[in-house]
Amino acid sequence: MTANSLERDDRSAGAPSPSQTLSRGIQTLEILAAADGPLTIAEIAAALAVHRSVAYRILRTLEDHSLLSRDGSGRFKLGAGLAVLARSVSRDLQAAALPELTALANQLDMTAFVVIWDRHECVTLTTVEPHHSRGAVVQRPGSRHPVDSGAPGIAIQSAFDEAGWTDACPMVPYRLQAAKARGLGYAESHDEVIAGVSSVAVPLALPEDKPAALAVVYVRSDQDPAAVGAELAKRAERIIEQML
Repeated sequence: MTANSLERDDRSAGAPSPSQTLSRGIQTLEILAAADGPLTIAEIAAALAVHRSVAYRILRTLEDHSLLSRDGSGRFKLGAGLAVLARSVSRDLQAAALPELTALANQLDMTAFVVIWDRHECVTLTTVEPHHSRGAVVQRPGSRHPVDSGAPGIAIQSAFDEAGWTDACPMVPYRLQAAKARGLGYAESHDEVIAGVSSVAVPLALPEDKPAALAVVYVRSDQDPAAVGAELAKRAERIIEQML
């Protein structure tokens, strides 16, 4: 049987195109990443808006590649195979940032993290919580928020002037706070991404890549954002030096 006849058979059988199948598999991973705990087949099928049998085939394929696993009740959760893939994402940046994140988290008693820019969103790449603090804000690797919300997004925008940002990301308006941060050297936000939480961030001008951001989050109100920003800027310079 030729490739063309296989393609005709797939269409006549109503099979989804390979790109649609891949898209649903990626959506499944995103759904589980955003969930508070493991999900049933029915819950995943509902979130994907597909029949239970379609969801089951997707889940089994992802499970075969260790990207998903099941708990004792048969619910699905993210699998260990994702950790292997994640180690290769911006590996140089993660390696350079980890010592500085650790030092920042313990010095400032705040959760420190690196955010990378992905189209219209900021994605947390890696994070470190302070060793001896029970009140630190949890910032999970892989978590996302809009690039036009929160200090990390403002910091990423501040790596551009308004015209440069419009060329790079025309669908997202350039915030006034980004112009201010461009002059100050740091960005700050409060109550934008997480209610009651403040954040300070600085841009990371990555060699041969889109800008990222180095940031901290905290709930205390007695912090001097300028002092925090100065410390972040110093650590950001060290990270970039390690990558050159």
